[in-house]
Amino acid sequence: MNRPLSTPRGRGTAVNPHNRFAPTRSETYDDGWEQEVPPTRATEVRAEQAKTVLTRNQSPDVGFDRSVNPYRGCEHGCIYCFARPTHAYWDLSPGIDFETRLIAKTNLAERLEAELSKPGYVPQPLALGVNTDAYQPLEREQRLTRQALEILLRFKHPLHIITKSSLVLRDLDLLVPLAEQRLVSVSVSLTTLDDELKRVMEPRAASPAARLRTLRTLHEAGVPVSVMCAPMIPMINDMELERMLEAARDAGARSAGYVLLRLPHEVAPLFESWLAEHFPDRAAHVMSLVRQSRGGKAYDSRFGSRMKGEGQFAELLAQRFRLACRCYGYGQRGEAFGLDCSRFCPPGQQLSLI
Repeated sequence: MNRPLSTPRGRGTAVNPHNRFAPTRSETYDDGWEQEVPPTRATEVRAEQAKTVLTRNQSPDVGFDRSVNPYRGCEHGCIYCFARPTHAYWDLSPGIDFETRLIAKTNLAERLEAELSKPGYVPQPLALGVNTDAYQPLEREQRLTRQALEILLRFKHPLHIITKSSLVLRDLDLLVPLAEQRLVSVSVSLTTLDDELKRVMEPRAASPAARLRTLRTLHEAGVPVSVMCAPMIPMINDMELERMLEAARDAGARSAGYVLLRLPHEVAPLFESWLAEHFPDRAAHVMSLVRQSRGGKAYDSRFGSRMKGEGQFAELLAQRFRLACRCYGYGQRGEAFGLDCSRFCPPGQQLSLI
């Protein structure tokens, strides 16, 4: 018989489900000899020579049309991460492979500079670290995100950073001059104020206190900051929404956003397995509320509803968010930043006089 593996401390999952593109599948079977090999816990990094590093999108649900992701996979190990299924394109599992078998775009600086220098390139705010966190632990040694910031500052290109890591503070020497020219904003993802919930849900991400300190430090340095309460999970962290918004406001955030839990492709069974391990008393209720908010399914990918959901629970969450933002004096998300695209000037080119 098959027996579930308990999640190793410091990882989001113990399982490694097949990706949906795999041509064959194998299953472990316990024959009583207890010789099953445990899942690897060590982090492996492979280098990628990317052909392009600017990713374009036409989604009406996000506030940008281009992004840069220095890494594939993420060591933070967030069980709910919507990007897990992208590992399937590399013949890797969205499970523990996503957390331990990482890919670094080692030529990112070279490609980014080349793409921004192309004749006719028209600047718009670029999102740094969307699919996976640009400041995950691997960044300490690879420094690809810092290289990207150096280029964007040199080109005077506007950008928005999304992270749940305090490592972003390492780059204050670049963020401050970017902010002085209205070229950068930073959104810190805050999912809970409970250290134990953070430990099992986002095992290698920064603590709630560290994220609030990050908001405060950035704000005091003059870098515009916002908070993203994402994902909001029914019966797991949704009851913290107002307290998170208040804490982030006190730390300097002046705009806010939220996203309802998204469970595309292989993320749904991974998340349900995690629920059964950590919250068996409410797992069925959580998934019932998720399905009520997604038209009876675990996920609804339609533009316009995939971020917020629909139905009673989703509508109540939206009302709570609006009331809390009004109560704590938040502005519309992004309105306080006003990133300036007119400063863009590739090195060696003359800034327009118009």
